[in-house]
Amino acid sequence: MISSKNLFLIKNPSHMTNALLKNRLVPKGWLNPRQGKKASSFLLFLVAFLALSLGQASAQQRTITGTVTGDGAAPLIGVSVVLKGTSTATATDVNGQYSLPFTGTAGTLVFSYIGYVTQEVPVGTQSTINVNLLTDAKALEEVVVVGYGTQRREDVTGAVATVTEESFNRGLVTTPDQLITGKVAGVQITSNGGAPGSGSTIRIRGGSSLNASNDPLIVIDGVPLDNSAISGSPNPLSLINPNDIESFNILKDASAAAIYGTRASNGVIIITTKKGAAGEKFRVQFNTIASLYDLTDQVDVLSADEYRALINERGTDAQKALLGNTKTNWQDQIFRRAFASDNNLVLSGSVKNLPYRLSLGYLDQQGTLKTSGLERGTLALNLNPSFLDDHLRVNLNVKSSLSKSRFADEGAIGSAVIFDPTQPVYAENPKLGGYYEWVNSDGTPNNLAPKNPLSLLEQRRNVSDVMRSIGNLQVDYRFHFLPDLRANLNVGYDMSRSEGSTFAPMTMASVFNQGGSFSEYEQEKDNKLLDFYLNYSKDLTALRSRVELMAGYSYQNFLTKSPSFPVYTEAGVVFTPAALFPFETENTLIGFFGRINYTFNDRYSLTANIRRDGTSRYSADNRWGTFPSIALAWRISEEGFMKDSRLFSDLKLRVGYGLTGQQDFGSNYGYLPFYSYGQNTASYQFGNQFYTTLRPAGYDVDLKWEETKQYNAGLDFGFGAGRVTGSLDYYLKETNNLIAFINPAAGTNLTNGLFTNVGAIESKGVEAALNVNILNNEKANWSVGVNGTYNDVKVTSLSRFEDPNAVGQPGGQISGGTGNNLQISSVGFTPFAFYVYKQVYNAEGKPLEGVYVDLNKDGIVNERDLYRYKSPQAKVFLGFNSDLTYGNWNLNFVLRANIGNYVYNNIHSDKGNFQVTSNNTYLNNLSPNFLETNFNAPQYFSDYYVQNASFLRMENLNLGYNFGKVYRDKVNLRLSGVVQNVFVITKYKGLDPEVGSGIDNNFYPRARVFSLGANLEF
Repeated sequence: MISSKNLFLIKNPSHMTNALLKNRLVPKGWLNPRQGKKASSFLLFLVAFLALSLGQASAQQRTITGTVTGDGAAPLIGVSVVLKGTSTATATDVNGQYSLPFTGTAGTLVFSYIGYVTQEVPVGTQSTINVNLLTDAKALEEVVVVGYGTQRREDVTGAVATVTEESFNRGLVTTPDQLITGKVAGVQITSNGGAPGSGSTIRIRGGSSLNASNDPLIVIDGVPLDNSAISGSPNPLSLINPNDIESFNILKDASAAAIYGTRASNGVIIITTKKGAAGEKFRVQFNTIASLYDLTDQVDVLSADEYRALINERGTDAQKALLGNTKTNWQDQIFRRAFASDNNLVLSGSVKNLPYRLSLGYLDQQGTLKTSGLERGTLALNLNPSFLDDHLRVNLNVKSSLSKSRFADEGAIGSAVIFDPTQPVYAENPKLGGYYEWVNSDGTPNNLAPKNPLSLLEQRRNVSDVMRSIGNLQVDYRFHFLPDLRANLNVGYDMSRSEGSTFAPMTMASVFNQGGSFSEYEQEKDNKLLDFYLNYSKDLTALRSRVELMAGYSYQNFLTKSPSFPVYTEAGVVFTPAALFPFETENTLIGFFGRINYTFNDRYSLTANIRRDGTSRYSADNRWGTFPSIALAWRISEEGFMKDSRLFSDLKLRVGYGLTGQQDFGSNYGYLPFYSYGQNTASYQFGNQFYTTLRPAGYDVDLKWEETKQYNAGLDFGFGAGRVTGSLDYYLKETNNLIAFINPAAGTNLTNGLFTNVGAIESKGVEAALNVNILNNEKANWSVGVNGTYNDVKVTSLSRFEDPNAVGQPGGQISGGTGNNLQISSVGFTPFAFYVYKQVYNAEGKPLEGVYVDLNKDGIVNERDLYRYKSPQAKVFLGFNSDLTYGNWNLNFVLRANIGNYVYNNIHSDKGNFQVTSNNTYLNNLSPNFLETNFNAPQYFSDYYVQNASFLRMENLNLGYNFGKVYRDKVNLRLSGVVQNVFVITKYKGLDPEVGSGIDNNFYPRARVFSLGANLEF
């Protein structure tokens, strides 16, 4: 028996035998020469046993906790934390936190995460270990999602940008595009206004077309979407919950995007949604955001006192008699402070080999324009099990949403700007719902006068219900007999259904004469997908090479159906009959594609893509096209002469070329002869019955897709062990066979216009991105990112034949006058330049009414003196973001700037002259701009109204605090406060300088948004 007094620590192993004998731990006789081996073996075994026993008896079990952060001190979700040499492991939660049971003091924790340098930290006596992982400049974003597969970041040869969850914009984000606004060089995202769910216009490197779509192709979990909106939804992306998105991969040049063929000219955005992780414990996450929307400004108009004084000074006796006795701010009447809430619940985990993620979301958003609002419920389910020892992987994605919208009559905004501020909101007028309206002597509404803005909102009810479901089943099989070969099958769908109605009672002035109005609509959109491809990937160690081959087939069908309904009066009488046939349109796209990636010695990489596309949108002679691309990369930092360099942690040169197409121009049958319905005024009468006529529509049997040649040269770099990273790219895009809607020669067709291929356009530019981890220590972390793009676009051709008298294609219709177009696209100039007269000013700098420069000096000022002046497109756009963490606090913000863009102020040009209020039967308010110009009549074509709209906008400001575990060490809590649309600095005199079309027609204004958010994890 061993007593406690015999327990001791042997400091010198050479004294082991004597110590054992002295303390009588070994029987006598065991150490004689003949039994030496036996004794030695016994002693070694005994010592080892005692050491283990004593260690286990004296050790205390404890829990190691900590937080893992990445770039900008943002918490990293799903970081692998492993006790080295054991199976003990865990992963970080949504706050980047982890906990791991640990026994003893000897051990090392290994922290690893894709795209970051793996770190090993000895445990020792620590109970809290916080780690900041540095970006791995040699394997940045190790797996990058590209078309039909993935690539190692170090092997990427094209211009591909990645934005992951930790870099997303914060706050009440209702559509996916808002997550990356201002984050990516070469990507410009412009808000479409302040209506709930209105979304944004996305342009990658400025787009590639004049008249066809300039929207990028959007692919969600392998399913290419139809970018056109369904009736009842202002934006197709508004039906997708941003909370379910994990990352964006943006393919900007043709060498990366050509794999998508006829749809890739405007770039490709690949969205990957969140999934469960193998081995993940059951986890519940809940986040909620409450927001207040507040308009920062109003359109400038004359106040009631100013307007009354003006009419009394300059008006006729009849106009003076029309003045009211009240002071009404009509914009106050139609706008409000609005509230919104966004709630999301996520259940995730893994059951054996079945990782899963289920999310439920509910958004309730009021609009700042009264009566407008959006409710959206979303569900997303992801299952990604693996079978057959990971040879078979299955990924099931289903994302569904149901939205209910009420659309306000946005005409109320223009009416509020112009309605007489001396009149009351309400009047004793039961025929018109009790609202004040301009009426004729018989009490009926004056059809020419503006309508009561509040009546337009409160009496009209425009509602819709929209359902959308996007899903796919992806099967990835790695062959047992050849593990380097994989077969991939992707079957997907994108289905939308909508129905809606609009009702306006006859008490509403605008429909009084027709007896009220009721209309309804329905629409179905189906997008079916089948992809199959083989992928072979092999590391050829002996040749110091890595090769990947991919080849596949794709089928996609788009079908849209819309039944026709009559328009009824309030009494149920048919006012406008339904069309004879329902609307139905369909197109099919078939593609064969392939790719080869080859890397030698981790230094030299080649990527070649090819796609053969066929589309039903064109005739058999023009249906098929081939779209190749090739790109090369040289990792200079891996060369021998750079090995000892302490300056560069990464340096890679990229060059690429590719050909892409554009086949989305708004028609599926532009090459076919067909008939369209005539207008109601073109009916034939037989007896007492009127019959709708048919007329031949214009078509071009030789119509084909636009083609864009793209060239790209880029440099990726990193300094200071990856703490400074960035890229620099130069690009050139040449688009030919532009699709345009032109007027045919007189007598050649019974139509006013048709789609045909004519002209070319060229864009070139430079884009740069820089990310710096300025501060990185135990107390504080600070990182900043800046990106900038210079883009120059010119029209190089607009006709098949040279016409010296052609001035270009007009566009940009404005409010006021009849058919006034203020923009033009001309050869040698930026598309949609303003086409105006050069204004003459007096000595005091005031514009002279109707006085313009005779530019051609022929003694007459006419349309030949119009000139191309400025452009709505910014030459330079910038983004800047900062992320600072100190302790548990986190502060980040995003700034954006546009430089060189101009906007035509249509509010000033249309409402800034006295003629606006020259009628003797009703009164219209004026813009205060009239007090500057003193114009009696509108001067629509003066360049005076083209204003500098360059701006600096703080897009987002976020302050958060992480409380960590707040309840029984099981509940994590983070609170945050966010302000969106914080401020705008600009010289533009209108409400908002960010007008995508370049013509400010008084659209739904953006609000400043104040939000409070909470994130809980169980």
